[in-house]
Amino acid sequence: MTDSLAFVRSLVAADMQAVDQLIRDRLHSEVVLVRQVAEYIVASGGKRLRPILVLLSAKAHRYQANHHHDLAAVVEFIHTATLLHDDVVDESSMRRGRDTANALFGNAASVLVGDFLYSRAFQIMVECDDMRVMRVLADATNVIAEGEVLQLMNIGDADVDETAYLKVVQYKTAKLFEAAARLGAILANAGEAAEMAMSRYGMHLGTAFQIVDDILDYSGDAGEIGKNLGDDLAEGKPTLPLIYVMRQGLPEDAALVRRAIQEADRECFSEILTAVQRSGALEYALQVAKQEAEHAIASLAALPASDARNALEALARLAVDRSH
Repeated sequence: MTDSLAFVRSLVAADMQAVDQLIRDRLHSEVVLVRQVAEYIVASGGKRLRPILVLLSAKAHRYQANHHHDLAAVVEFIHTATLLHDDVVDESSMRRGRDTANALFGNAASVLVGDFLYSRAFQIMVECDDMRVMRVLADATNVIAEGEVLQLMNIGDADVDETAYLKVVQYKTAKLFEAAARLGAILANAGEAAEMAMSRYGMHLGTAFQIVDDILDYSGDAGEIGKNLGDDLAEGKPTLPLIYVMRQGLPEDAALVRRAIQEADRECFSEILTAVQRSGALEYALQVAKQEAEHAIASLAALPASDARNALEALARLAVDRSH
């Protein structure tokens, strides 16, 4: 896994330096608090998978100019804005092993700086002067917002099934992966078939990535994953491992999980963990994630052989083979 990640990062290292500099430049604001909050959240780490996707997709389609740097920054700003808003909605106190911005600066500042990042993303996007790029990103941002509301509606609802869960994942998380992967093909004028293939790749990759995130809430190490274990349960989120226990687990385990979701109760986390583990829920969810990763890889079939294509395949495997 480490070697694959190093290969992916080495392939886009020069591009990511340019993107990081662009991010720092475009974070500037005369308003001190805006600058402080934005710099704190962007500097707090993260895998930067979405900007890497833009860069790899552009490279795989032999794009020659520099707008992929701008769009990589755009998707990182959009992603960061969603994190700021997410943490306020979820009342989260820890992300990436650090205090969340809302815990440090307050909810009002987090929401407003999230708005700043959204609007700054659209300023950069418009500078690319490509209506199709703008449409893809505008549509993606709208779908992500719908996904946030869908997830909010599902809080405390123990009747959410796997189909409804996957819809939230596809809207809230995978949509930005889809847009990021597609943008490289758009910039390179690769054609509709290539764009659709990259869209499918991004959607399946993002879905696999989120399912594994949900698995790690019941199997990871808090220090590694950078958040408190059981946060999903404490927020009343019916994620795939819990849905599986309610569908396939022992009757008493299903009843326990159902009650914990309805009451957003972290107090019985150790009992829930036992129920999740003995039901086979984690193995099932991982299998679903692996299938999504394989679908992502299959979507790259028409791409010419290249290091960039190899890196895209490696990313799909890394999405499921990770501990954080």
